[in-house]
Amino acid sequence: MPKNGWYCLPLLPMFIIFCVSMLAETNRHPFDLPEAEAELVSGYNVEYSSMTFALFFLGEYANMLLMSALMSILFLGGWLPPFNENLLPQIPGSFWFSLKIVLGVIYFIVTRATLPRYRYDQLMDLGWKCFLPLSFSYTFFNFSLLMSFNCLPG
Repeated sequence: MPKNGWYCLPLLPMFIIFCVSMLAETNRHPFDLPEAEAELVSGYNVEYSSMTFALFFLGEYANMLLMSALMSILFLGGWLPPFNENLLPQIPGSFWFSLKIVLGVIYFIVTRATLPRYRYDQLMDLGWKCFLPLSFSYTFFNFSLLMSFNCLPG
């Protein structure tokens, strides 16, 4: 595992699981099951107007920014540049962090435009029958790999 770098490559299955779970956690498309735009005019947002409606949407978009920042910190190196930091030392880390957050938000927008909606049973099957066993097995695999090479941190 790299000491100062991007963990999205060595932890690629976990990165994919996190990206899909990020969409489901924020109730964004294709997992926007509470909204269900095609049913009952505009879903649950029909009951709210003006400021309450605006606060709901601000909360949803703030959650998108938070999840994008978390993805950047956990898998994309946080504020570190994607290449050798000695090449462009004048670009601050906050620029790289903001750029990675913007890329996360673009990921949200692109998936909304391209993927069809899941049903509740498909989401539960994906989470419980696919992602949970895969994440446990990959975590166990990484632990046993680190144990076998005596590379555990501590």
